[in-house]
Amino acid sequence: MGASMIDTIICPNCGKEIQQNQRYCDYCGVDLVFAAVLAERNVQTQSEISRGIPITPEALVPRIGDYLIEKGIITQEQLDHALQYQRDRTDAGDSLLLGQVLLELEMIDRRTLDQVITSQIIALQNALSDANKFLLQRVEERTKELQNALKQLSELNTLKMNFIANISHELRTPLTHIKGFLELLANDGLGHLNEEQNEAIDTLLVAQKRLAELIEDLIHFSLASKGELILNLKTTNIGELLSSTVSRIEKKRIEKEIDLRIKISLTLPEIKVDQDKISWVFFQILDNAFKFTPEGGSVFVNAYPKNNFIRISFTDTGIGIPEDRLDEIFVPFHQLDNSSTRKYSGTGLGLAMVKTILDAHHSKLDVRSVPSKGSHFEISFPVPNELLTKE
Repeated sequence: MGASMIDTIICPNCGKEIQQNQRYCDYCGVDLVFAAVLAERNVQTQSEISRGIPITPEALVPRIGDYLIEKGIITQEQLDHALQYQRDRTDAGDSLLLGQVLLELEMIDRRTLDQVITSQIIALQNALSDANKFLLQRVEERTKELQNALKQLSELNTLKMNFIANISHELRTPLTHIKGFLELLANDGLGHLNEEQNEAIDTLLVAQKRLAELIEDLIHFSLASKGELILNLKTTNIGELLSSTVSRIEKKRIEKEIDLRIKISLTLPEIKVDQDKISWVFFQILDNAFKFTPEGGSVFVNAYPKNNFIRISFTDTGIGIPEDRLDEIFVPFHQLDNSSTRKYSGTGLGLAMVKTILDAHHSKLDVRSVPSKGSHFEISFPVPNELLTKE
């Protein structure tokens, strides 16, 4: 028969130090065994539950036999005998916990068994508490590391945006001079040019215009990134704005022999938008449709009222975008084809700015696309109920 144990333990309920031979805490009165069980119910084993073994404090304690030997309460020979006895009873259809076996064989008394179980459960509780403290500390450290990383990224992003804004403004001045002299040359202001020279000037003017557009994109993007995107809202006939924007791409339509079909509802209500920015949005989406649609392809533009929204869709028969890469088209300075031999040019800012401008208008942009078949971009402008006319 083993002796009682007198080591001190910590109450899992109030945290006070108590003698482990107590069943109840002198400070808070809690039943130490079941308080520890409730605190550490995750140590319950599904295997014991599935076999139909009743859940008792002892059922929650692993390796109780080794613990009894370690504390000198029973010997290894006694444990081996008890385990064989337990197996025999199980084979006979009578499953017993090890503690019940030890009691039946009179190797331990109930008081000592309760003390052992209580000590084991509370030791498990303390170990888990220490583990939780370590994990919490690690989480706090990792959170701080991530916060610092985010702060650094934010600072780097601010530096990048400031650089883009500054360099864009700096580029405007020399570009203005280039444009002025190119127009002077084109108009024979510096003498008559032959046909080849005029063709060269025309090419330079196109390149100058493209460069000016890129610089404006950079400036707008840097302002938007710093939260300085200002909207000049005006009551607008969105159908007329769309029509005027579409007309600007007529030259490219002719060059690529694109079949452009436009359908604009006559019942579109007027809404308040920044006309310049929304026109820019329309042009960007339409320009992309033309850029990624092969010669002889088709582009469809449709504008109509539906479900408290003005819906404007742009559908093309172009190269399309893989579904798992749709989100990438809105990432600034990112091209789906980043190779040095990519076929399509651009800064990767257009659609990023489109989304920023539409977000500022509380409008939504949906994109669907199928590789080799084409893409469908649809803008939804919210309209007050009283202004919407249903077709």
